Amino acid sequence: MTSRPPSPRRALALGITTGAFYFWGTLYWLVQTMTTFGGLSTLTSAFAALLLVAYLALFPGFFAVFQAAFAHRWGRAAVLLAPASWVATEMGRTYIWDGFPWELLGYSQATVLPVAQIASIVGVYGLSALVAFVSAAAAYAALGSSSTRWRPLASALLIVLVIGVWGAFRVRAHRLTTVGTPIHVAVLQGNIPQEQKWDPAQRGPIMDRYINMTREAVGRGAQFVLWPESSTPLPYEQDPADGAAIRRLAQQSHITLLIGSDQVEPVRAVDSKAPEVRYYNAAYLVQPDGTTGAIYRKIHLVPFGEYVPLKRILYFVGPIIDAVSDFTPGDSIVMLPVAGHLASTAICYEVIYSSLIRSFVEHGSELLTTITNDAWYGWSSAAYQHWEQASMRAIEEGRYLARAANTGISGFVDPYGRVMQASNMFQSAVMVDELRFIKERTIYSYIGDLVGWLGVAVTGLLLVIGRRPRL
Repeated sequence: MTSRPPSPRRALALGITTGAFYFWGTLYWLVQTMTTFGGLSTLTSAFAALLLVAYLALFPGFFAVFQAAFAHRWGRAAVLLAPASWVATEMGRTYIWDGFPWELLGYSQATVLPVAQIASIVGVYGLSALVAFVSAAAAYAALGSSSTRWRPLASALLIVLVIGVWGAFRVRAHRLTTVGTPIHVAVLQGNIPQEQKWDPAQRGPIMDRYINMTREAVGRGAQFVLWPESSTPLPYEQDPADGAAIRRLAQQSHITLLIGSDQVEPVRAVDSKAPEVRYYNAAYLVQPDGTTGAIYRKIHLVPFGEYVPLKRILYFVGPIIDAVSDFTPGDSIVMLPVAGHLASTAICYEVIYSSLIRSFVEHGSELLTTITNDAWYGWSSAAYQHWEQASMRAIEEGRYLARAANTGISGFVDPYGRVMQASNMFQSAVMVDELRFIKERTIYSYIGDLVGWLGVAVTGLLLVIGRRPRL
């Protein structure tokens, strides 16, 4: 290299600056969400969002520090180690604390279907490594002056070409769309404004809307109908009238329903300070005989949406603390028995946790579903980001994906990430399509995030080796 690598402090500063732009550009919508629904001023919302962005920016900061350390030891060639260290920091972003793996680098390929097919083998972290490798190879060529500087870039482009040709063939063959047992699935998009969900006067009309939409779906041949997250105005088990109407609907129509609703569980108080009840964000499976076949409790809760982390420190977000119910996370994988097969559901943003969806498949899920309420995000790009990240799970697991969202985007994705149907934002929609229960498993479903963990191991090993004095 023609100049010395930056010091750790300067590398950290450069990495954090880059990360700040990266995350502010993808999470800008947090300000609108906290202002509109959290009751904060624009200034306070921006400050709270900046705190999250600053935390997330630490991970690109560490990436830069790792790369600077490698460069001190190996010079210009250290650029080619970037895929390992970048993926290692993405794994950190996923598993440190409760994790926030929103918009990983690999999601940039979600709509480039021939390339995205490699996720069926190496998952989204493998895609991140691929994108990082192409970028690193280009940087290596730009930084050097020798005739060999083009070799890594040529290798990277050849790998992308091979993956693209293989992926295009895989999509064109679409073998997984011809196996398994077909079932007609419906997703309902009620398009209920967030403020109406809290209005007691709207409870009746909201239930009427979903019941009528379900009847329309049944008339179009639906056997399994999905309502969005928190679609019932009151907790399903706490509302005798609406609960009875839902059970009667399932019995009369001979269908299976998946209902997003809160669950309230009494708690035996140990002392006067203990809460009397626990709240869960849940999904109820109502069987054709009207009984409850399963209850899935959301495992990964949304910070500042379903709980407020570090309440004592973040005292200035008081309106959010007052508005947000402290939900309790679920602690177990639950399968949904549907028409003699097993399905699964992810609630809201937990669909971005690839390891969770893989756990569903390991437990026998043959069909992926996800229910969400993205009304919080307004017309921002958040709902589109969420949709594309959910679509990646279909490719990784080789499963059909059905998604019911209150205000959009709802629809269906096939096992190759192809969009079968997708709704428009902020419009009511009843969508029905033929999906399939699939038992076959992808390589990714067996090995999981092996590429991600290899990135962690390689980065750690290189840091250890780099600290040893040269002989």
